Amino acid sequence: MEEMNSLADLLDLQDVDLQIDRLLNERQSLPALAEYRAAHTREEDLKAGVGAAEAALRETTLGFDKTSGELDIAAAKLESEQNRLYAGGLSARDADFMRQEVEMLGRKKVEMEDSLLALMEQREEQEQALETLQGELATATEGKATLEAAIQEAWRGIDADLARKEARKAEIVPLIPEDLLALYEELRPVKEGVAIGRLVESVCGGCHLRLTAAERLDVTRSDPPRCIHCRRILVL
Repeated sequence: MEEMNSLADLLDLQDVDLQIDRLLNERQSLPALAEYRAAHTREEDLKAGVGAAEAALRETTLGFDKTSGELDIAAAKLESEQNRLYAGGLSARDADFMRQEVEMLGRKKVEMEDSLLALMEQREEQEQALETLQGELATATEGKATLEAAIQEAWRGIDADLARKEARKAEIVPLIPEDLLALYEELRPVKEGVAIGRLVESVCGGCHLRLTAAERLDVTRSDPPRCIHCRRILVL
């Protein structure tokens, strides 16, 4: 009778262990976890994109400021040379040279104005692109936070169930003889969590193979009873 009670307790333990296994698997395989990992990757990619866009915008701004400064200098020099030319008092040779200098400075000023305009347009485009990326990053970060909250909530529920199952397990374990418990723990990892099963109408509840009358007799003589085929512990 004591052995039958121990095997019944072992069946109860296995039922609790299987529930714990299921909960642990559920905890590790929440659909939201895959979504969270994808959201994290998306967020990191966007952070890198924002960083690159900011660097490009800084470079363009530096180029714009440099060109703007050079244009101011060129415009001032052009104005000065024009004033000298139009003031008169120059020899024909000097005046001709001055006109060429003014024309050259004028062309240079136009080229710099074109460059400045291109840089301005480039900066506007980069600012818009950066703003778009920053918006996408904010959305991705918010979505990731929402997923994290959902995961934490799901985990709290699972962990509460786990705590109850572990408490029940702690009640059952002391009822089982140490040698029987050790055999159970040895079999569980190699038997897909099912170390013990009932023998119903000569069919093993673990491997579902039928035992012959002779095999059934051998099983009843072993301590604890074990299936001839799969070596699982049997409850007769």
